[in-house]
Amino acid sequence: MQARARKSLKPLKAAVAAVALATASFAAHAAGAPAQIKIGTLYASTGPFAVASQGQYEGLKFWADAVNKDGGVYVKAYGRKIPVKIVAYDDQSSTSTATTLYNQLITQDKVDVLVADFGSVLTSVAVPLAAEHHMLLIDPTGSGANFFTKKTDYLADVSIPASTVWPIPLAQYLLHEKIKRVAIVYDSNDFDASQAETMKQQLAKGGVTPVYYHAVPTTESNYTVLLHTIKAANPNAVLEFGYPPNDIAFLRALSQSGLHFDMTFTIFPGQLLALMEKNVGVDGLAYTYTYPTPPLVRYDKVSYGMNTAQFENAFEGAQHKAPNFLDAAGYNTGLIVQHMLDMSPKFTQLDFHQALMDMSGKTTTLLGPFKINANGAQLGQPLPVAQMVPDGKGLKFTVLYPPEHATGKAVYPAPKR
Repeated sequence: MQARARKSLKPLKAAVAAVALATASFAAHAAGAPAQIKIGTLYASTGPFAVASQGQYEGLKFWADAVNKDGGVYVKAYGRKIPVKIVAYDDQSSTSTATTLYNQLITQDKVDVLVADFGSVLTSVAVPLAAEHHMLLIDPTGSGANFFTKKTDYLADVSIPASTVWPIPLAQYLLHEKIKRVAIVYDSNDFDASQAETMKQQLAKGGVTPVYYHAVPTTESNYTVLLHTIKAANPNAVLEFGYPPNDIAFLRALSQSGLHFDMTFTIFPGQLLALMEKNVGVDGLAYTYTYPTPPLVRYDKVSYGMNTAQFENAFEGAQHKAPNFLDAAGYNTGLIVQHMLDMSPKFTQLDFHQALMDMSGKTTTLLGPFKINANGAQLGQPLPVAQMVPDGKGLKFTVLYPPEHATGKAVYPAPKR
């Protein structure tokens, strides 16, 4: 009887031991967990990148507030939810200030996750710093081609495609429409120059050589003489690749010049429509072309986080204003970080990077498919081509290309206003 009793107790003892071991493991795991996940980033309160930068920052903060209301993010490496804390400094749109502050986030604040400020210019100084300190740089909107020239474990472009692929649908549209006389003016920074170069290469595949191809400083604010020079080349389409201040100055100068082109394209009306309407006016934007971005383009079927419409409603309810693309990009950055943490088996920078690679091609968010290559470049989240047409007192976007996303046909040539 005693032998039989001892035998029957063996499975129970094994089960108790297993539970005890799991409990001890969890306790040890939890004991090493940080009280907060520190996410370090920069924003610009002043300077040429301020509006876009603050939108991206607001979107990231909106995400952090939402996850903290739910107890934080689930961190697989520690087996529990942990609140997030955003550590942020103002770089005032200055690369020298940004360099100092990125270094401070890494070496003094010792943040767990490093997130770049808006755009390629302010991201450019973070890329080498992050690599030097073996820190994964989460890059929301810095898409300059020179960031992604070699394999790296320390860079991931998460909320916007690499700039080398931005103009491909636009070039395909021009060739499809047989628009052969194309003028290109671009800022001499990597973000804009890489788009101009891609455009030239793509047009060449269709036998088209630009009738005008010219770089200007990123600080350019006077386009009057350039516009008359472009007009002399007799183009059917004029493409201006710049940052928001450049787009504003270019479109204002065009409105005031009395000149007219059959097709005019700029980048940022599709990202910051309210800013562009305020500074250029509806008439100045009417019948021009741009890349439409979420929330203007919606993704209903997502695999992680809110879809585009749900985000719009939630953001507007919390912030009492409609979100723009940069708000969505900031929120999306938080989502990608969240998914990275809930997939990474260890709390290390290399494991974070591997988690992102594992997510690539399998994740769709409010910005579309998430897909990065070994160099950290974002290849998903494609940017269509759209025309802005008058609609009452405002503008509506007619998506023209690719055909599967088209909502109408272009008004071409554009009417004189």
